Amino acid sequence: MPPPESLRELLQESYAPDTLAAVVHRLREERTLAITPLASGLFSAAVTTDYSAGTNYHAVWVRDNVHVAWAHHVNGQTPTAVAAVKELAKVFAAQAARFDAIIADPSVKDTDVMLRPHVRFNGDDGSLLPQQWSHAQNDALGAFLWIYAGLAVARAIPDVEWDIETIGRFVNYLGAIRYWEDEDSGHWEEARKVSASSIGVVVAGLRSLRDWAATAGERLRAAAGFGDSLNTLIANGEAALLRILPAECVQPDLRKARQYDAALLFLIYPFNAVNDAMADAIVQRTREHLTGPIGIRRYPGDSFYCTDYERKMAALGDDPTRDYSDDIASRNALLGPGDHEAEWCLFDPIISIWHARRYLQSGRAADLAGQTEHLNRALRQITDANPPRCQAYQCAELYYQEGGRTQTSKSVPLLWSQANVWTALEYMRMSIDRT
Repeated sequence: MPPPESLRELLQESYAPDTLAAVVHRLREERTLAITPLASGLFSAAVTTDYSAGTNYHAVWVRDNVHVAWAHHVNGQTPTAVAAVKELAKVFAAQAARFDAIIADPSVKDTDVMLRPHVRFNGDDGSLLPQQWSHAQNDALGAFLWIYAGLAVARAIPDVEWDIETIGRFVNYLGAIRYWEDEDSGHWEEARKVSASSIGVVVAGLRSLRDWAATAGERLRAAAGFGDSLNTLIANGEAALLRILPAECVQPDLRKARQYDAALLFLIYPFNAVNDAMADAIVQRTREHLTGPIGIRRYPGDSFYCTDYERKMAALGDDPTRDYSDDIASRNALLGPGDHEAEWCLFDPIISIWHARRYLQSGRAADLAGQTEHLNRALRQITDANPPRCQAYQCAELYYQEGGRTQTSKSVPLLWSQANVWTALEYMRMSIDRT
């Protein structure tokens, strides 16, 4: 399913200011990257239509909101980012009892996942959703800490508005659950395991808090959880990463162990949680083991939107986007011999940005070429018209095979995909300026 011809003809092997401007102008004309927040200031996961209303994607995920908000900040729309992050803080502040119960008795975290702080909720009013969900997602908590502290350091969130009580509660909670060895459902909300991609995002969030505490004055430094305990929490996470990376999970249980997972790319960007050598290893392993002709698979054996996924789900009478964290085996049974995993649209922009950051430092032509290659891959993932599933010029969640045809999931446009393409284009502008 190629992109519209009018976009293909604008793609270049090497961009100059005018040729990049032509791409950006076309995307603006088609509103490809237009991201509209809900009235609350938060972002739904996808723009839902009558066709896609059953996907659950009108809900708000903390993780997606952090990535979308950060893209706004990078692209000069910081007030929009701040509005979303402050709203997330309000939702977490309203869940103080959940944090406090687990801080007081960490065993609570394993009795019922719904007792953990919720990381998916009604974005229209911030209310919690009663639907059973895999709320054991430490990466989402770390991501919130990372962006809140980062915006505070940048003085985008004024000190008179800091929610120090909620931030301190996060630190105490992460220590209580021993996040560096806690099994969580992670980025993909599936069976729980000890995942480097989750631990790394928490480490990034705690480091960001440490930077904030070092510059923000006594009011923040005196908050519960800061100081020596914060340094210890960071060190514990860093030690766990040394044991696991560049793999995602090294637990002896083969149902949990995983060598390759594209979620590790988030530790490179935006969270900057690994050094250059580890970033190189993660990108190389992703290219060798996960990259497909259209996009990048999440991990080998991923059954979400595998071949003929919607037909198989319809035959079972099941919701294709429900919580499978406690029943992943039943979904994995849908991935038969010769079937293919879905190829996602989130990751090529990140690899393009990784190359850009290297190029901006070194000026190496190979990095500029890699940046351009993955930007073009991301732009080729923009949809052609396929009604009622999607219109032309939209950023898809993924592509998969249904009835022998390559098509998107129903979640189009996915705001996280839009955010990543938008940021990759901004980095290409910066690289052209350097050139």
